[in-house]
Amino acid sequence: MIQETEDLQRFIEASVKLVNEKLETVVPSPDTEPRKLHQAIRHSLFAGGKRFRPALVFAVGKTFEVPPENLLSVAAAIEMIHTYSLIHDDLPAMDDDDLRRGKETCHVKFGEATAILAGDALETFAFQVIAEDNILSPEIRITIISEIARGAGTPDGMVSGQHGDLESEGRTISISELDRIHRQKTGAMITVSARVPVMIAGLKDELETITRFAANLGLLFQITDDLLDVTQTTDILGKTAGKDAESDKATYPSLYGIDGARTLAEKIHRDSLAELDKIEKPAVILRDLADYILNREK
Repeated sequence: MIQETEDLQRFIEASVKLVNEKLETVVPSPDTEPRKLHQAIRHSLFAGGKRFRPALVFAVGKTFEVPPENLLSVAAAIEMIHTYSLIHDDLPAMDDDDLRRGKETCHVKFGEATAILAGDALETFAFQVIAEDNILSPEIRITIISEIARGAGTPDGMVSGQHGDLESEGRTISISELDRIHRQKTGAMITVSARVPVMIAGLKDELETITRFAANLGLLFQITDDLLDVTQTTDILGKTAGKDAESDKATYPSLYGIDGARTLAEKIHRDSLAELDKIEKPAVILRDLADYILNREK
C-alpha cells in the first residue's frame, strides 16, 4: 500500500513498486513461448523509466480517496500503452532511434518484426487487464476501456498526435498546431491517467477540473521534454539527445527559443496549479508532481 506522505520521491517509488508487481502478474515470463516475443516485451516494459503516468494515477486516486488496489489495473494498462507507443515510436519508419531508457531499443535488440509485435501485444494486454479486473464493476470497466481507447487512438488521441508529429518534420508550423499535436501525442494519455481515478470515484463534478489540470500537465511535460533534448546529454537522458533537431521536428525551443520555452513552461505550470485551487481536497501530491515536471532534469 502507498503510505500517506508528502515526500514525492517516496511516493513515486511506492507507485513504481506497485505497478511493477502488477505488471509481473500480467505479462508472461521470458521463458513462455514464444520466448523471443515475451523477452522483447519485458525488455522494454521493465527497462526502467519514470513511470510518471502510473504515479499520476495513484496521486489522483490519493487525492480523491480511491484505494490503490482499485487503481492497479488502470496503472498497469496505461503503462503498457505508453511502452507500446515508445516501441513503435523508436522504429526506423518513425523516429529511428537505437536507445531508450538507457538500453538498446526493442527493434535494435530483437528485430523490427518482433518489436512491432511486442508493441501490439502490450496494447492488447492493456485492455485485457482492465476487462478482467473483478474489483471494478462491469460498468466502470467498460467506461475505462472506452476512455483509454479514446486517449490512445484517434481523432484526438496519442496516435493522431504521433502522426501530426511525423507530418510536421521539415515544415514550419504554427504554435496552435504544435500545441494540438502535443496535447494529443503526449497529453492525451496523461489526461486519461488523471481522469480515470475520478471516474472510479464517481465524482462527476470534479472531472472537468482535473481534466484541465492534466491537459496542462501533459503540455508542460512535452515542453520540458523538448528543452531537455537540447540541454542535456544522451547519458543523462537515457535516449539520444539532439534527436529532434536532427529530425527537423517542430518543438517548443525551435518556435520559442530556449528562454521562451522555459517561460512558457512556467506559465503552463501556473495554469495547472490554478486548476488544483478549485478542488476541495488536499492536492499536495499533485502540486508536487507539477513541480517535478517543471524542474525535471531527465
